[in-house]
Amino acid sequence: MCNMTFEETAGDSSTERMDSVARALEEVLSSALPQGCITVGVYEAAKALNADPDNVVLCLLAADHEDVALQIHFTLIQAFCCENDINILRVGNMRRLAEILGGVKPGGEPVDLHCVLVTNPQSALWKDPALSKVNRFCRDSRCLDQWVPVINLPDR
Repeated sequence: MCNMTFEETAGDSSTERMDSVARALEEVLSSALPQGCITVGVYEAAKALNADPDNVVLCLLAADHEDVALQIHFTLIQAFCCENDINILRVGNMRRLAEILGGVKPGGEPVDLHCVLVTNPQSALWKDPALSKVNRFCRDSRCLDQWVPVINLPDR
């Protein structure tokens, strides 16, 4: 349901709102990581989505990648997420995403961060205000026919 007023869509400066959502996304990722609620990699994400889509609360896809094979995977993942009511964001600034998630495997090999899933902790449903803000942004974007909005993570 989309009940946004003109004041809500035009009242906040677009840049301020995007920065606020980017900070909320960083908070979500930073708090999900130590809980073991992050799945990274296109193939790992596809397996997790297939195994338990109800447990996935957010899907992040790289915004700045032009590999055709990856784009095909992204299209399939996006379709699956839309069908299963999973919020999706395209994320710019993969370097910053790698910093947040510690984007290097123990052997020094880089991690595939082209697709990242955030899942619910097994203990209880996650009531995180930052996640609520990101989910609200995704919902509001869909109301504006932006089904996969792009968020650029700011450098720190």
